Amino acid sequence: MRGLLRTGPARAPGIAARIRPDSLRAFPRNPCALCSGIRIYTVIDLVNQLLEAREDRVLQRMRRRLDQYHLIVLDEFGYVPFSKAGAELLFDVVSRAYERQSLILTSNLPFEQWTEILGNERLTGALLDRLTHRVHILEANGESYRLNDVKKRTRKQQREDPEKPPSPRGGETGDNTP
Repeated sequence: MRGLLRTGPARAPGIAARIRPDSLRAFPRNPCALCSGIRIYTVIDLVNQLLEAREDRVLQRMRRRLDQYHLIVLDEFGYVPFSKAGAELLFDVVSRAYERQSLILTSNLPFEQWTEILGNERLTGALLDRLTHRVHILEANGESYRLNDVKKRTRKQQREDPEKPPSPRGGETGDNTP
């Protein structure tokens, strides 16, 4: 899993880290719960909001609102490819935040595959240039916490009832027998 943590120059040198999205679960979805200067989006939600704002002719208002945050967290980059307009709007957010705001971006894709999501090699290069300038990249590898949870539940179920076959989801088998 890769995540880019970018801090602006006024605060500290940038750090980029490959981090797991589940690490971000510690951040509340409601930015007021931690700090009014933080906003968390899944990348696809942000892009959809930007596209809707452009259609409704309120894109400048949304840009100004985004400019007010000290930290913008962009979670789950790389799961859904963007339209050309969506990729350009995401680039605009990153470009406006460059050296002015902190960004955290998580992704399960290596940089070489980002063109598949953004659809344009030049745009991808420019986006990566801004995201990775003055940052350190750290990588967090390991098993999925969801997979570990399923394994724990399956082991627990087998200890409690060794004759009952484990379900593929690690929970109940779904049959109605007592």
